[in-house]
This record gives sequence, structure tokens and C-alpha cells, in this order.
Amino acid sequence: MRAIGVIRKSRQERISREEFEELLRSAGYEILAIVEQVREEHPRYNIGPGKVEELKNLVKELKPDKVIFANKLTPSQAYNLWKELRVDVIDKWQLVLEIFEKRAHSKEAKLQVELANLQYELPLVKEAIRRIKMGDRAGFKGMGEYQVHQYFKHIRYRMGKIKEELEKIKAERDVRRKKREEDGFVLIALAGYTNAGKSTLLNALTGENVEAKNQMFTTLDTTTRRFKLGGKLLLITDTVGFIDNLPPFIVEAFHSTLEEIVKADIIVLVLDSSEAWPEIRRKFFASLNVLRELKALERPMIIALNKIDKVSPEDAETKKMLLKEIAEGRVNLIEVVKISAKNGILEELYEALEKALLKLPKFQFFEIVVRDSTQIGKVLSLVYSVGDVLEITYNGGEETTIKAYLQSGIIRELTRLGVEIRRLQIREEA
Repeated sequence: MRAIGVIRKSRQERISREEFEELLRSAGYEILAIVEQVREEHPRYNIGPGKVEELKNLVKELKPDKVIFANKLTPSQAYNLWKELRVDVIDKWQLVLEIFEKRAHSKEAKLQVELANLQYELPLVKEAIRRIKMGDRAGFKGMGEYQVHQYFKHIRYRMGKIKEELEKIKAERDVRRKKREEDGFVLIALAGYTNAGKSTLLNALTGENVEAKNQMFTTLDTTTRRFKLGGKLLLITDTVGFIDNLPPFIVEAFHSTLEEIVKADIIVLVLDSSEAWPEIRRKFFASLNVLRELKALERPMIIALNKIDKVSPEDAETKKMLLKEIAEGRVNLIEVVKISAKNGILEELYEALEKALLKLPKFQFFEIVVRDSTQIGKVLSLVYSVGDVLEITYNGGEETTIKAYLQSGIIRELTRLGVEIRRLQIREEA
């Protein structure tokens, strides 16, 4: 597939040419040309009429399969441009959805992408119906009047069915999440801009081999894995990457997946330290906008500056301090850390996670008294699997006392073993 890209820049719109070209390549397009214009939005074409003429000549010369705008197009603008250029015209968000279609593997991801596509098409079909009523017989995707009306009905019906199916999947996830919460598991959500290295970090922490490529939106399916930190068993979830001005219809379609971030105990926001500071700053605020829309900003957050192997120590430290300055007061910041997921440089992240865990309500300081010597092995195994043992005292073989930070959900299971458990209110007793 061959495409001509179009970028219109104004004071109100922040558009990165490099990111747009990366999106085009990620969707599998050969970039024939990039047309740029600096002006305010034209109501009829988005770009100016003169630039439309220039684009028309370029289309005749290069014969692309599509003209793709980095700007959001209204249904009317998309239709007017198609009428002038006589080639498929889409905007950045349809391009993103094309990438999503290529990356979706699970049933849920495929349904979410289909829902987002239908939500994107709905206003386009409404515009086609409006044009038909005005006497314009061009139709939509080559359809006649009757077909367009029928397609509109199909979209509404199909959206309803998809939402029903996604609700069933969500209900199943809620059951699993509730069980995890009852068991006291701590959930860490990896969030951040697309291609920041979240999947690579998941692999580094868990020893898994989840697909991780140097391309945008590699992860669409939510992936949850277990890993141990200082004896504590945690769950970590990789989520779909963010992008600047992520539109509401994509957030809505992927809400059940993004909800893993909302329900997380700790959010690790991953950013690429190898980029220039203005880009890091832009992507930080773009990520914050999505987290704000999800109402997840109050969650404890660790900001992980990834790929420090690509920058000097001085550059990494400078970016860390700048990030800390703009993050404090905007998020519930635990720490900004420097990491290299690819090279396994994760010490600062481990320290920040330990610090964050001990502040969570799920972790409490307990004293456990075991009087049945035959149960000591089972008790210690459980405690070590989800807790942090600080002290073990053997009292002449009659009883064993264990002091530990424990995930509170494990208490029920320990009680079944016949032990005595007492919560110590002052953690500093340790």
C-alpha cells in the first residue's frame, strides 16, 4: 500500500512529523510524499483550497492508494476531499485503527477494534445520508441510497451486540480480579506512550517472552504475569500504549482493557529517555491526559525513564530531575527512576516498588504464632510467597513466632492452618 501523508500545523495542534511517519510505516504503508501546511483549519477541506489543488496534482502524479491526514477530519471534510481527489482519504485515527486491526489477536481485542471502527464510521455514514437527502448521489463506499441506510442500521445493531459481548468478557475479568484481591495480590499496571518499552519491561521483570518489537502498538491484548519482589508475589499487567490526543471513541472501545490501569495498586508510567526532552515532556502530558480521563491519577505512580543505555548518565539524570519537577503535584508520585529494560538495569525500579508496596493498605505488619510444629513448613511457605519476613523466633520448640509484612488477603488461608495472627499497628516495631 502506498500513501501520501498530509500534516497541517497550527498553534492549537501539536503534530510530530516523525511520529506520523512512524505510524504510516507501522501500518505497512510506503510513504510517497509528506505534504505540510502551516495555517488554521479550513472548514471545507481542513487544508487550504490552494493546497488541495497541489495535493490533487500530486495524487495524479504518484497514484497513491490513500491520502492520509495527520489531523482529525470531520465527516464533511473527508467527503469533500474524496470528491476532489478521487482517492480514499482517512485521518490519523483511522490509520491507528488499521494498525490495531493488524495487532489484535484475542477475541476481546478484535471486538474492541471492531467497535472502535464502527464508532469511527458512524458519523461518516450519517454525513453520507445527509448528502443523499440533499441530492448528492455519491453514496458511501460506492453504496447506493438504500445500501447506505441499511449499513447505518447494521452499524447500530452490531455495536450493540459487541458491547454485550465485551460486557460478558468484562464480567469474567471482574471475577478474576475479585479473586486476586481476596487473595491479597498487588497489581502493578505498566502504562505509557506507545513504543516506550512496556512489553520489554514486562519480560525483564517476569522472565516471560511476550512479543516486544520496536514499533507502535505492539500490545493490544492485556497481558498479566506473576513476578516476585523480595519474596512478595505480585501481578504485573501490560496495557495498550497511549498516543497524543487519543480520541474518546478509542478510549471507550478499549475501556475494559484500560480499566486494568484504574484498578491497579501501583502504576508504572514508562517513558523513553533516549528521546529529546521536549518529546519526553509531550508524551508525559499526553499520557497524563489519558490517565485523567480514566480517573487514575490518584493511584501511586512510579515514572520509569527507560532506555538509559542509549544516553549518557548525565543526560539521564537531568531528564529524571526535569520529570520529577513537572510530575510532583500532578500525580501521586512515588519516584522517578532510571532503567534499561533491555539490559536488565532495574535496581532503581525495584527500590521504588519496595517503597510503594509498604505504603499500600494491602500490606500490613503482622505477628503470627504457630503452635503446631507440623504446620510450620506450610505457614512459612505461604508467608514467603506473598510477604516480607522480618523476624522468626523459635520458642523452645513449643511455638514459633513470625513477624512479617503480609498481603492481607492471605490471612484467611493462614487462619485455616490454625495459627494465631495479630496485626501490629505500628510498623516501625520491626
